[in-house]
Amino acid sequence: MTEGGRREMTFLLAGVERRVLRALATRVPRRIRSNHLTALGILGAVGAGAAYALTTYNPTWLWVASLMLVVNWLGDSLDGTLARVRGTQRPKYGYYLDHVVDAFSTAVIGLGIGLSPYVYLGLALGIVVVYLAMSINVYLESTVFGVFKISYGRVGPTEVRLILILLNTAAFITTGWPSPLPVPIDVLANWTLAILLAGMVALFVGRFARNLYRLAKLEPQRFRWWEQG
Repeated sequence: MTEGGRREMTFLLAGVERRVLRALATRVPRRIRSNHLTALGILGAVGAGAAYALTTYNPTWLWVASLMLVVNWLGDSLDGTLARVRGTQRPKYGYYLDHVVDAFSTAVIGLGIGLSPYVYLGLALGIVVVYLAMSINVYLESTVFGVFKISYGRVGPTEVRLILILLNTAAFITTGWPSPLPVPIDVLANWTLAILLAGMVALFVGRFARNLYRLAKLEPQRFRWWEQG
């Protein structure tokens, strides 16, 4: 349970992730607390962003970026599970911290991707802006409707990290070698992210429209402004 209401993990890998995180949480030494893991998640985000930017000089940094994405996932996801397993939940504090860290991590990783030679900076920043808008919408939904859903269209942060790791691997394999792909890797990466951005915008608009529809049914008097005056 979060401050905003019921928490629903509806993304594709939620069940697998939940089991893995609980198994890991039971093995974490007692001296390590949730806040330590939150800091680890921030470190992973900063490391991934820096590694992406450094791929301008050497594509080997793509492997470091992938490793840092795993570290980011571990810290970002395991902190809450550890608190629940130990019975030391932090509803208000953790809820606030999760949103702040998520926004920071998204901005840092997105900026690093935009500074790499594989993706246009404007496209990367566009994804960051839309992702943050979606995160704010999720927060508002949890506050207004009492349900906290951390996914859009069954795609959550875990799936996004996996997509990035797959793109990292493809980019490294095709850098400096005859590409088995019909198009250069930077074109493939930009088109993949452009399609992802278009999908994110469509999902955001659809969910926003659905929320307005739900609010119109809950508070019909608020939606009769066009009949006034």
